[in-house]
Amino acid sequence: MTLLRKNKTLLIDREAASALELVKDGLLYPVSKLMGKDKSQLVLDSSLIEGQTFPFPFILAPAGNRNEKVLSSLSKDEEITILCEGKEFATLVVDEIFKINPTDRIKHIYGTDDLTHPGVMATTKRLGKWAINGQYQIINYQANKNIKLIADAKEVINAKHISSLFMAANPLHRAHERLIRQTLDSTDLLVIFLLKPYESKNLSYEIRKEALEYFINNYLPKNKVVIVPLENSYIFAGFNEIIIDAIVARNHGCDRLVVGRNHAGLGMYYDCNSNKSIIDKVVGIDIDIQIASEYVYCDECTTLVSKDTCPHGQHHQTSYHADSILELLELGILPPAVLMRKEISAFVLSKILPNRFKNLGKLYYDILPAVGLLEEHTEEDFYLELMKLYQTTSLT
Repeated sequence: MTLLRKNKTLLIDREAASALELVKDGLLYPVSKLMGKDKSQLVLDSSLIEGQTFPFPFILAPAGNRNEKVLSSLSKDEEITILCEGKEFATLVVDEIFKINPTDRIKHIYGTDDLTHPGVMATTKRLGKWAINGQYQIINYQANKNIKLIADAKEVINAKHISSLFMAANPLHRAHERLIRQTLDSTDLLVIFLLKPYESKNLSYEIRKEALEYFINNYLPKNKVVIVPLENSYIFAGFNEIIIDAIVARNHGCDRLVVGRNHAGLGMYYDCNSNKSIIDKVVGIDIDIQIASEYVYCDECTTLVSKDTCPHGQHHQTSYHADSILELLELGILPPAVLMRKEISAFVLSKILPNRFKNLGKLYYDILPAVGLLEEHTEEDFYLELMKLYQTTSLT
């Protein structure tokens, strides 16, 4: 544990550290450093940096009484240490300290300051009144490995066209699978940025990554998909999320970003006799942003379809809402195969509800077909066999 040195250290959380790392890796370009008061105002007025869209100033304004005292007492050219989770994370040479309006900052990020919004509440708690500007150096800095990972994958298949998707896959369902396949149809290489949120209410990143890897390895062409972990910090929140996604994807070497039509940040509206969205406001970011169809299961078509091509009404359509499917899993209910691939459902249930059965062996042989031999079975095996019974139709 690093000892705090009075008036020489700032405390930041993992979200702030993640944003600083993105800039240092060049992944938020044209942002290349922290912004001062004048530069921040220019960005607020124009939403541009060097002729490219960037939705809000990139600043560091950590909350807390101790941080506020330190920031208000610092002088130009003074060097400080930035601590993250009690460990030395970076050093910074002070150029400028200036006051900000936290409420205005919140509005620029989320489009609202309504505290009932979960993102607004979380960011309000971690945002202070003083911002600091200056050159910083990350201690024990290591170059981002994912850039090389994508470059290597590109070289293996000689990919010319690289597309990207941002998803939580929380959990991975059938509509996710269709979106991935549709994107692969028109690209050489697909980069899936798998989000790593900070809230504990989500499935763990490890579970979501393993489920996604299972789908990719078993049901997609080899070497055509790369998974990149992306810490889902506050800068990706709110109605500007798609813009930041586009910038990050472009700086990873992608030339196309595919966004689902039901994306919360899309903000479709009608103007000048045509449908428009926040995408129409993007300037100077050299990446093609495409809006994908919304997929549903239609009981008349009896398959997964695009809402754009299905002639039947909503009363025939089953939508894919990840939060509701996750709720079924958390309650221990095996989702129908039309919602989730059974192998993935079985895997997720076995991970989030381990050892839930008192006598798995007895249960397995009492209600499932068996060859008569006593064999050891896992909970994942049990869920897979149980799904087969769910799919039996002769008695329904």
